[in-house]
Amino acid sequence: MTDGPPLVAAARAENICALAARFGAALREAELEVPVGSMITFLAALGCVGVDTRAKVYWCGRATLVHRPEDFDTYDVVFTRFWEGIDPQSLLPPPPAAEVTLAFDDLEGDGPDGDGEDDSDTIAVRYSPYELLREKDFADCTADELAELAELMSRLRLGGVMRRSRRLQAVRVPRGRPDLRRTVRRALQAGGEPITRSFRQPGEQPRRLVLLLDVSGSMESYARALLRFVHAAVVARRRVEAFALGTRLTRLTRELSTRDPDAAFDRAAGVVEDWSGGTRLGESIGVFCDLWGVRGMARGAVVVILSDGWDRGEPAVMAESMGRLGRVAHKIIWVNPLKSTPGYAPLAQGMAAALPFVDEFVEGHSLASLEELAGRVAA
Repeated sequence: MTDGPPLVAAARAENICALAARFGAALREAELEVPVGSMITFLAALGCVGVDTRAKVYWCGRATLVHRPEDFDTYDVVFTRFWEGIDPQSLLPPPPAAEVTLAFDDLEGDGPDGDGEDDSDTIAVRYSPYELLREKDFADCTADELAELAELMSRLRLGGVMRRSRRLQAVRVPRGRPDLRRTVRRALQAGGEPITRSFRQPGEQPRRLVLLLDVSGSMESYARALLRFVHAAVVARRRVEAFALGTRLTRLTRELSTRDPDAAFDRAAGVVEDWSGGTRLGESIGVFCDLWGVRGMARGAVVVILSDGWDRGEPAVMAESMGRLGRVAHKIIWVNPLKSTPGYAPLAQGMAAALPFVDEFVEGHSLASLEELAGRVAA
């Protein structure tokens, strides 16, 4: 190659120092170490051998600018691109097309069958039906899908927000109240000298969780699935109370205490006389405050109301009941399955009256929304 590439030919008329400096900058951009002394040696070599052929420029740069064998390939790419204006990738032949077979594999199955006789490449595309169920609306689920969701709900763990307890517990660091009994006991072991003092301070316990589930006719598409969620919460942790809201208030804690979800569902359906009936949310919440909430069950508790907000009672009754509940509860979370509907607005009279007293207003139409609810309860 005697005539050289275009840039090499241009170097005969252009300032060789400027061209070499640009080449050094290109090598540095490719993360090669090019000291100033190497550039001076490179220019001196070009002055001795000339720039009339590609080989002279190439070997002058490789001998003076490259100091590690692992940088040879990078130098070749930068040299070809800079001095010849050619992308080295364009000189490579295109890779041969390979036949690929897609095999869809359910994560719950045994995987694709393969006896080793097929030589073609096979890519197994795995998917999980549970991921689809997580986002699916409860109202659109079949009976089999609801059974699978019940199994997934049983794995939910609702952590509790901690509160300070009146019961004192021993601490290792010297803080809190002096523990005279423990201090004297240790002093007797040391000959009557109180060498080590003991202290106590108030411990922590999870706040009570109260779940109020609307079982009226407007909630029929979601009540059965949400009852599974309430059951999972009752059996998963302590200090949980469950009630059904309809035309009357029904306590379900004892019926949902068994770990068998089907037996718990049957027992709960047997004691709820107004299942899929009318709804008087404001009056039912007021009865809860009178009989249970204000007397201590809702004091400092996290109250979760699972309802669509449709109420046949007066909005003033709902506002009064929610106001009383909000004054004693630590936090009120309202779970509305209709909130996920596009264009939804809380225009129902009961929902609009209760919303000013609600701390968090969340969705509850799918397993994914209930998982988010579990996180909000523990927040």
